[in-house]
Amino acid sequence: MALESNEYPDKSINKFESMLKTDDVYFFDAEDFEEIIHHYLNNGKISLGKKAIQIGLEQHPNSMELKLLQVEVLAFEDKFDAAETLLDEIQTINVTNEEVYIQRANIRSKQDKHQEAVNLLLEALDITDHSFDIHSLLGMEYLFMDNYEQAKLSFMRCVEIDDRDYSSLYNVVYCFEFLEDYDGSILYLNDYLDRNPYCEVAWHQLGKMYLAKKLYIEALTAFDFAVISDDSFIGAYFEKGKVLEKLGRYNEAIENYESTISIEDPTSYAFLRLGKCHEKLGNYDLAKYYYYHTVHEDPLLDKGWLAITDFHFRQKNYEKAIYYINKAINIDGENPKYWKKAGKLYAALNNWDEADFAYKQAVDLGNYELETWRNWAEVLNKIGDYNSAIQVLIQGLEFYPDNSDLTYKLAGIHLKNHDLDEAKSILSKAMKLDIGKLQQFEKEFPEFIEVDWVKALVSKIRKTAK
Repeated sequence: MALESNEYPDKSINKFESMLKTDDVYFFDAEDFEEIIHHYLNNGKISLGKKAIQIGLEQHPNSMELKLLQVEVLAFEDKFDAAETLLDEIQTINVTNEEVYIQRANIRSKQDKHQEAVNLLLEALDITDHSFDIHSLLGMEYLFMDNYEQAKLSFMRCVEIDDRDYSSLYNVVYCFEFLEDYDGSILYLNDYLDRNPYCEVAWHQLGKMYLAKKLYIEALTAFDFAVISDDSFIGAYFEKGKVLEKLGRYNEAIENYESTISIEDPTSYAFLRLGKCHEKLGNYDLAKYYYYHTVHEDPLLDKGWLAITDFHFRQKNYEKAIYYINKAINIDGENPKYWKKAGKLYAALNNWDEADFAYKQAVDLGNYELETWRNWAEVLNKIGDYNSAIQVLIQGLEFYPDNSDLTYKLAGIHLKNHDLDEAKSILSKAMKLDIGKLQQFEKEFPEFIEVDWVKALVSKIRKTAK
């Protein structure tokens, strides 16, 4: 398996490249060729790697290591038959070479035959004392198969072998998360920290697990220890800031977000969180300052544009909010969140036609949220386009079939459209879904409350509900 290229001296590489330029033939040890080939493969220079393999095998035709590197390149290029033929040749000479099984497993994995790959890796485990890489590969194969329990156990084995293997540690936690076993993850990380009390990575992951369980004080303590273990760990400062926000400790959250800026170049996310905190504290000028910096730093961050739009919306400065959401739409007109927000803003300005267009765009781009259907139908109701409002509500009910809000609204719109039979049937269904929401219906459609058949239907449903 290829090793990091920076572990090798440049001398052999320079000599090899000099040979290629001059057409001279220099002799290299097989180990030198391995170094050269690893260097090229790790740097993506496949053609030079292949050239080195060719010359290496000419000088050392019986080198197993060079042949295995040739297999690796053949597999990389999806030349599986040629790779398998060469592996057969190698295995005939050396039956107990675990790298043969590893390369065969790599080929099966690339062919999406993950169970076969697992079987081969398990065979490799039986014939080697160097099992770390194999456990890591097994973990990845199990992930491909969505077998998170086995993947977790494989990565745990890697951490047992090398407790500084943070990549495997992350994967263990990822498996716990996917299995929604937060308690198991917390126990595992605490046990790991008993042995490695100054591991900032483990403290950081532990904090995230506590955060997932909404144990904010415990999460804060974990992130504090992550920072103590490594006072330049930006991720821990960010997470600590998020917890402090949830606890309403905005000034302390600001300190942590500012720490990230002092350690490294500021990010749009840091500016966004600073803006949110200052807005919560009523520091509106500072909030605007940071929101503007958010969109300047990353014009494609939708959360930034939505934050600055919402800021002006909350200030009831709708025209300015429209200006910023339209700037966002000009940058990314395919973002349904922007169109949904535009619809809400145009509705606030009683600009119903623009609101209708915006909500249509939002839905066409894949926004099927309950609020979108409800608000779009209300816009069409305001316009007086009852037929379209009915169609929108019917579409919305395909996504939320038992939603009483949409059902009551549909009944009301049918009433306004003089579809009495439909209205009676749908209103009856709405009251059966949630009689408590009848007050909302009465508020939205007060003109129908005193209609005799409506009063009779309400009385009938109430009696049935008792």
